[in-house]
Amino acid sequence: MTGLPTAVPHRVTGRWVEVTEPLRLGAGGRETAEAVRFLRECQGLGLTVAWEAAGAEIPYDVRHLRHLPPPGEHPGEADELRDWRAGHSHGLLYHRRGPDFVTVLDRRQPGSAARLTLDHPDLVAAFRTLLEPTPLAALDSARRTATDLLAAERLALITEGWAVTLPPRIRRWPVPCTAI
Repeated sequence: MTGLPTAVPHRVTGRWVEVTEPLRLGAGGRETAEAVRFLRECQGLGLTVAWEAAGAEIPYDVRHLRHLPPPGEHPGEADELRDWRAGHSHGLLYHRRGPDFVTVLDRRQPGSAARLTLDHPDLVAAFRTLLEPTPLAALDSARRTATDLLAAERLALITEGWAVTLPPRIRRWPVPCTAI
């Protein structure tokens, strides 16, 4: 399937994606950022993803990821992974892009919704840069400050010197999309 990152080994059959190795979301750094980007892109394309989490410990709040396809069940898994599966639904977090702005809808917190418009040039530039996993050391001071603001708003994940944007750009909605 065109548009899926190749950093995560996977097989695609129609609208079904099978990740062929466990994803190490707790590994940190580039590996975690690439795994998050892969899941984000699958979500944006409306694909069903089958994957397993490697390791039991995730050193950040996994609720930041509940908009992404959750891992399959695994005996002895952490409660937070079960909660992820229970709380996941399509469209909890996504973004739309304009010429000089990005609008984000965030419904990850049950019972509330936030619509944010990023229109400051540094925020928009950082958001777009972080669509690809990026080392923090590669960011200039303005984009680094903007990245910290995005992370504070739970719109970017920073892990061991790497950052990645969290909201997918939804390209395919389920039918009927009014079920969301």
